[in-house]
Amino acid sequence: MKNAILILTLTLLTVGMGFSQRPDGEAVKIPLENYIKAHATGDPAYARKAFHTEGNMIWIKEGAYSVESFDHFITRAFIGKPAADEAERKKGRRIESIDVTGNAAVARIVLDYPTVKFVDYMTLLKINGEWKIVNKSFFAETKTAVETKKN
Repeated sequence: MKNAILILTLTLLTVGMGFSQRPDGEAVKIPLENYIKAHATGDPAYARKAFHTEGNMIWIKEGAYSVESFDHFITRAFIGKPAADEAERKKGRRIESIDVTGNAAVARIVLDYPTVKFVDYMTLLKINGEWKIVNKSFFAETKTAVETKKN
């Protein structure tokens, strides 16, 4: 009888823990999906929903550490219309992984486009009950002419 109660208690705790993680696991996807929608549509409103107002994008360009504020990135990159080759781009966007611990998360997003493949590493925080991307680091790999023809 004691074993049955112990098993029932452990099962309820495990199920309860799963339910408590599920809402944040789903909620953390919202800014990531908005980021992907911004790329698909060119609409800066989606990007503004995804990013915190004080975040930065960081990358290495020609061997040098580079930083751009999210505000500047959004203004520059999302001009209100999709890219000319959007039909080829849309099949290459995906969220590859998400890791959530408490109010912090990291995600890996791949944007595999005809001429370049971006791998984005997003840092997210739950701020006032809402998940926001607070940092974006990325690597861009230009595809060769042979790779471009395959896609």
